[in-house]
Amino acid sequence: MEQRHLGRTGLRVSRIGLGTLTWGHTQESDAADLLKVFWEAGGNLVDTADVYGDGEAEYLLGRLIERLVPRRDLVVATKAGSVPDPDRRFDGSRGHLLSALDASLARLGTDYVDLWQLHAFDLSTPLEETLQALDIAVSSGRARYAGISNFSGWQLAKAATWQLAAPGTRTRLASAQMEYSLLQRGVERELLPAAMDLGVGLLPSSPLGRGVLTGKYRTSTPADSRGGSEHFAPFVAPYLDDAASRIVDALATAADGLAATPLQVALAWVRDRPGVTAPIVGARNAQQLTAALSVETLSLPDEICQALDDVSAPVHRYPDHDWSTL
Repeated sequence: MEQRHLGRTGLRVSRIGLGTLTWGHTQESDAADLLKVFWEAGGNLVDTADVYGDGEAEYLLGRLIERLVPRRDLVVATKAGSVPDPDRRFDGSRGHLLSALDASLARLGTDYVDLWQLHAFDLSTPLEETLQALDIAVSSGRARYAGISNFSGWQLAKAATWQLAAPGTRTRLASAQMEYSLLQRGVERELLPAAMDLGVGLLPSSPLGRGVLTGKYRTSTPADSRGGSEHFAPFVAPYLDDAASRIVDALATAADGLAATPLQVALAWVRDRPGVTAPIVGARNAQQLTAALSVETLSLPDEICQALDDVSAPVHRYPDHDWSTL
């Protein structure tokens, strides 16, 4: 699998990453199959978080590392900052973040993670304090690179600029993990331009529109799908509206013309968007993952990209419109 530099850093990652959001609800044998298929295909970026399955995803990944795949062959990325507290969903305090990192390392069975990401922006903690946790993590060797997740455009710009203000003493942001697909293009408004300007690589999460872009929901909701499960149905539901249906229909038409699948076309589209480093793909089983990894040889013709751009284009008005053209 082709590799790309993560943002403006020397870290190279596979241009498709493996996500573990559902590993808290996955059998160890199934997770082992997924990791083995991914690694044998040349993938190295594996993304998790301390709250996935209440820590079970990290614990499961840790058990598989070394026993199945050498640690040196993987770029392990995890996150911290989310808390299971209805009164405070995010905690970006230095104390919480560093304690969470130590707990992640213990579950993963490793003394460092390659990429440590802030899971969300905490409005109740001074940003300088939150970012100091990244500096401490990297300077102590517990993390090699740092990134963010689920920030808005201004939040990313502020954080990345702060980190660049004192070269050599602060850790520059390498990545931003954000939801991005044909069904969710909101990052194009402000966050993606900021990331590209500041040298931050984008790691799209849910690049298949939470599974909807595979086309599996066009006529009904499969019982064995995320949309058919009690736990994940609310996660899928926002993308089962009429607007999404029009995009999926256009995607299916494009796939037919290319003798490909909707999954392959949707994934190739987001993988090759400007500023994107590596979409993070989740899969229920090895067969699904193999289907996603088959996109490695697919490049979309310009006219197909343009057609998909047009049918999925978000509405950008003031102040996002390019007024210089008027």
